[in-house]
Amino acid sequence: MAKVTYRIVKHEDGWAYKAGDVFSETFASHDAALAAAKRAAGEQKVPGETVGIEYETADGVWHEELDPGSDRPETEVEDDE
Repeated sequence: MAKVTYRIVKHEDGWAYKAGDVFSETFASHDAALAAAKRAAGEQKVPGETVGIEYETADGVWHEELDPGSDRPETEVEDDE
């Protein structure tokens, strides 16, 4: 199972959360960024719909799969403050 970690960081003139190398929008306060990160982490756990997906690999082969929407990542929020 995948794991997504949201880290609270200083960013531009305020605070943001970061998942991997991606920053959220900038928030005016640490508390606002922390609340947004907790909300995002919670939303990642919500199951989605079962859908069919198609994709092409680098070798030009097309693949079809059924994504059940229940394979959700484990999430956590890290805050050094």
